[in-house]
Amino acid sequence: MTQAIQFQPNANAGVIGALQQAAAATGVDFAYLYANARAESGLNPAARASTSSASGLFQFTDATWLAMVQRHGDKHGLGWAAQALSQGASPAVKQTILSLRHDAGVAARLAGEFTRDNAGKLQAALGRAAEASDLYLAAFFGAGGAIKFLKSMAAAPGMAAASLLPAAAAANRSTFYHRDGSARSLAEVHDLVANRIHRHLGDEPAGTILPPAGRSMPPADPALAAARARMAYLVLAAMQ
Repeated sequence: MTQAIQFQPNANAGVIGALQQAAAATGVDFAYLYANARAESGLNPAARASTSSASGLFQFTDATWLAMVQRHGDKHGLGWAAQALSQGASPAVKQTILSLRHDAGVAARLAGEFTRDNAGKLQAALGRAAEASDLYLAAFFGAGGAIKFLKSMAAAPGMAAASLLPAAAAANRSTFYHRDGSARSLAEVHDLVANRIHRHLGDEPAGTILPPAGRSMPPADPALAAARARMAYLVLAAMQ
């Protein structure tokens, strides 16, 4: 089935290209990556959150971004960054690595890896394949928070969501509370968050987010790898 995608008229062609390349490189559905980026940043690689450290096309927080670079950087031309982090990178080098969130190509590839990681965790915990709404909850709350949320919602959908995830509620008041200040239930927050991703997926379901087990993964883009290697050289040279 062909995925119906409603493209934003003024979307930057470079961003769309980065998402397409990331989908090919990580095996994650382009439609999901596109919808996620639209929901998170409006396809703006320079976007910054006002209530947290979230930044870039996919609004990675500082901690999550650094963890993803250390875990998956080698596959996408960021071996220098992964090595620097594993060896205790200086604040200046960490800031350089964090700034890569605003590179659409890097952000999209690590968002694909993040999606794959979360899909595996969700499937293991829930006993079923993760759906687009599950994956977006994981992007929003972290895999652990999403699992906690979904399991609690299954048992008590009317429970106040803010009481379950107080830190997330403090950073996202409009998601967890109505305009009159009353708390939204788990079911209400789920519907609100799920709608954010579904409205950007077009008229059809997201379909298969991940490729079948055993499908080979394309290698990192050589041009991207070369660019990151040059950045590594410049950073390391500046440290000497």
